[in-house]
Amino acid sequence: MSFESLLHAQWSDYAEHHRDRVNLMIHIVAVPLFWIGALGAIGDLLFSGVLYALSGILWMALALFAQGIGHDREALQPVAQDNAWKLVQAIAAEQFINFPRFVFSGQWWKNLQAST
Repeated sequence: MSFESLLHAQWSDYAEHHRDRVNLMIHIVAVPLFWIGALGAIGDLLFSGVLYALSGILWMALALFAQGIGHDREALQPVAQDNAWKLVQAIAAEQFINFPRFVFSGQWWKNLQAST
């Protein structure tokens, strides 16, 4: 599956996978933390060295861990990936493209308002 196909497949039912109030609140905090960690890891890797990049990787891992807790609360679970590369692509798609699109489209707010 191409990355474009993955984006489309993930987006097609994204709102249904993000309906729980706690999950929505976790995501609105954790996704930006993931971005900060990713930018920090890349910047540190380029300018400070591998050891410093570990702090950014830790922030990314903590953000994903928190989001996993949130996803566990959802009635509709994320689609499982069958290999590590597909998992990395699915994470990148959600963190950098589909969740921001979810927020900017207004669907995040709509789902938050509809949640109990």
